This record gives sequence, C-alpha cells and structure tokens, in this order.
Amino acid sequence: MYKIAVAGTGYVGLVAGVCFAERGHMVTCVDIDEEKVKLMESGVSPIYESGLEELMQKNYSEGRLHYTTNAAKAYSEADAIFIGVGTPELPNGAANLTYIAEVAREIAENITKDCLVVVKSTVPIGTNDKVEQFIHDFLVNDVRVEVASNPEFLAQGSAVKDTLYAARIIIGTESKWAEDMLMGIYKPFNLPIVSVNRRSAEMIKYASNDFLALKISYMNDIANLCELVGANIQDVAKGMSYDERIGARFLNAGIGFGGSCFPKDTKALAYLAKQNNYELKTVEAAVAINKKQKIKLFEKASKRLITFNDLKVAVLGLTFKPGTDDLREAPSLENIPLLLEAGADIYAYDPVGKDNFNKKYPQGKISNGNITYVDSIQKALEGANVCFVFTEWKDIRDLKAKDFKLMRTPLVYDGRNIYSVEEMKENNIEYYSIGR
Repeated sequence: MYKIAVAGTGYVGLVAGVCFAERGHMVTCVDIDEEKVKLMESGVSPIYESGLEELMQKNYSEGRLHYTTNAAKAYSEADAIFIGVGTPELPNGAANLTYIAEVAREIAENITKDCLVVVKSTVPIGTNDKVEQFIHDFLVNDVRVEVASNPEFLAQGSAVKDTLYAARIIIGTESKWAEDMLMGIYKPFNLPIVSVNRRSAEMIKYASNDFLALKISYMNDIANLCELVGANIQDVAKGMSYDERIGARFLNAGIGFGGSCFPKDTKALAYLAKQNNYELKTVEAAVAINKKQKIKLFEKASKRLITFNDLKVAVLGLTFKPGTDDLREAPSLENIPLLLEAGADIYAYDPVGKDNFNKKYPQGKISNGNITYVDSIQKALEGANVCFVFTEWKDIRDLKAKDFKLMRTPLVYDGRNIYSVEEMKENNIEYYSIGR
C-alpha cells in the first residue's frame, strides 16, 4: 500500500485517484477549487462518468480517499504523485504545458522525502525529461525525485472500467527504482504491464490514439465515396470486420471524432513532427478529413433547403459521444453556430449535456436564430421542419421511424447511421445518413 497524491480532478486525475483507492492505496486528490473539493467530499462527482460516484462514496467512507486544496501537505506526505492536469491545445496545435509546469514547481517546493512523480497527462515526447529537470531546478529539500510516464487509455463514458480492467498498463521509467515503485503501485490491479523508457511511453500514447483516429477518418472517407458509387458503408464495414488484421472496432462511419483526445492528439503529434522537420502525412490527412466531416450534414441540408430562417430545427444529441457530458470537439459545436447564423429556431435535446451547452450558448436569441433546450425528444421533434442527430444516446437510438412523424416535415439528417434506411423509406421519412 502506497501513499499517493493526485494533482487534478478531471477525467484523468479523479478517475485514477478513485481507482487507486479502490485497489487499496491511500489517496489524496488535490484541486485548487474549494467548492469542488466540498462537492467531492459529499460524494458528488464533478464529471458525469458511469460508476464513479459509487466508488468515490465507498472509498471515502472507508478512509482510503481524501480531497484537499492543501497541495503542500498532500505532496509532502506522498510516496508517489500522479499528475493528471489538462494539456489543452494551443492555436498552433501544440500542447499547452502550463498546468504541468505549475504542478511540477509546486511539487519541487513541497516534497520532503524520496518521491516518484508520475505524469498521466498526455504530453509531447520528451516532456517528462523536461519535467524532471524542472523539478530539480526548483527542489527545496535534499531528496530523491524521479519522473515516470504512465499514460492513460481511458474512454469517457467507460473510464472507471477502462482503468480497473485495462488491456495493458504502460509505464515509462529511467531507473530500476522508479520501475519497481510503479510495478508495486499497479500490482493490485493484476493487469499486463508494459515497461519501456519514458519517451517510448509518451509515444505509445500518441501513436495509439492517432492510429484509432486514422481508422475513423479512413472509414469516413470511404463512406463519402460509398455515397457517390452506390455502396453501403455499413455493409462494407461488416465485410472488413471479419479480417482479423483489421478488426471490428472503430469502423463506424459518421460525422467525425470529437472529445478531449483524438482531435488534440492528432494535431499535437503533427505539430511535433513539424518541429522535427518531418511531415506525418497520414495524421495530417486524418485531421483534415475530420474537420470537413463534421459539417457534412449541414452542407447536405443546405443544398436541400432554400433557407433555415424561421424553421424549427430539432437537434438530438449535444455531447461528442454517449455516456459523458463532455462537449469538447463535439459536432454540435460546429453545426449549431452555423444553424443559428442561418436563422434556425433550434430545439436541442441531450440527456446530460444540456447544462454544459447552455453555458456556451445560453437559451434564447443568438445571432440570427434562437435556441431552446428541451427535456424530451418529443418536444424537440413536435412540429419540426428538420432534425439533426449528432449523438447516439440510447433513447435516441431507440426511436422508430414513426416517431419522426411528429415533425411537420419529416426531414432527418442522421450523423451516426442509427436508423434503417428501409424503415425510414417505408414510413415516408426523408432520411439522409453517412455513406448509405
């Protein structure tokens, strides 16, 4: 059992801290926001993530999980400190390492015993070397401190499961001491551990995410061609999936990938390559394809309709994927501003994402249009002239073709290929999807 401090209580930090506690370690999660700490102490998660609150409440009540704003105390007592703060994208595509640097300096100024600092945040290759040097530059006490890389591979919506039952744990270290400590921390997880050097661990994270982004972009590109030549992308994907070299996952065509990882990581790796005078043409192509794919349905609808002005537009789904309230890089963020500018009267539904979207686009008149948030699919569809499907939440997937007859003119643009083309046709629904 180790004493662990976790810097950051977002998707990476909080999930990691809770799961370490669940596996028997003594964990203190550090955040600068006092209200957020009080919220977590009450057993409420600041993020929407399946199964997380139950584990927070269990491990807090059993004394293995704590929350604090007192970083100095948490770091001074820790055997290992995990950094799980954000590395948001800069305008040029590079990763913003400001939060990493702030935490690293705070660690250097407060640790009082030998300590392993573990970076879980996604960072460009070579960053951990810089973090270690940065900590040594500001180190106050004469203690041993090393930095290790331990990238996360969780997916939002299944983050707890992905952490407790991961396919593999990647650790990147530069000494036997650091490797042994990380091995010890992860021993209770009883999962395969791949131990490499720090730079290889950093690259594994980017290479893995960008490969999956490439698969998605490739299928979207093929889907667009399918539409032109009369093929069905779902049939094509099914035929491909039987090839064990390809596999069945990440073959679903749609309106592009979103979230906090794929868009940011593809741009960051492409930027890193350019900094080293190398061009990652495949990754750059994935970025370009994804950007264009997100507004494909809006472009289709614009060709079909004379105008969006004063039309009731139903929007089903706001988050970038089901199972999360995260909006980062969601297709809705690309399409809704275009619809508002075109004068649309939007009625938006999402089971968990409405509040976050309302912070970005407050209910009421915006630009030339208007946006209203509704608490049911029925309210969104009633009397609508056109419907856009952006997120495949279960209640949205469960809709039948006849449900769209609530619309004044049943005109549906489905960005997730949820519904049957044949069923829609039989019910006289004018239906457009991707690659079918």
